[in-house]
Amino acid sequence: MVRSDGGRAALNLGAAAALAVFLGGCGSIGSIGLSNQPAQPPQPAVEPDIPATIRADELVGRWGLASYQNPNDRARTEAAAKTQCRNPYVIGAGGNGGVIMHLADEATPQELRLKGSQSGKNYIGPEGPAGGPKDREIVSFDGRVLVTRFIDPDAATRYGNMVYVRCAPAAASASRHTAAKPHAH
Repeated sequence: MVRSDGGRAALNLGAAAALAVFLGGCGSIGSIGLSNQPAQPPQPAVEPDIPATIRADELVGRWGLASYQNPNDRARTEAAAKTQCRNPYVIGAGGNGGVIMHLADEATPQELRLKGSQSGKNYIGPEGPAGGPKDREIVSFDGRVLVTRFIDPDAATRYGNMVYVRCAPAAASASRHTAAKPHAH
């Protein structure tokens, strides 16, 4: 067998050229986990839970409920909501520190959380980030009147601004009706 140094050099050069073509055409060797692409930046951390500035116990109770679309109707709607105390909407205390209320289009109430946000807004909704699609924003709350609006545009259009007016405590209204009247002898 005759060996030629020129043949060996050509063979080495050919192998190197084939390897260069293979590596150059791929741009990366993703199939074996290597890449010449820059590493993807890490995903931002989930925003930490921010407590709401309104406590759940401030919302628990009996409420007259009405809604409006036009902001000019707010005062009239508050008066209409107060008349609904004959058949109040009850916001209950949840077992995990939330409130028992309905989500949009849900027949069964469930425990919802009060959530704060970095923007200072408060929300009522299921587990998840503040301002989620099933949440409602607390537009205003003064202890007596609560106004909320659903985040979901379709629900917001259908339900408008929900006005809850706190009903008089049941004990106070019951005591007026059960007060003893003097008997005439």
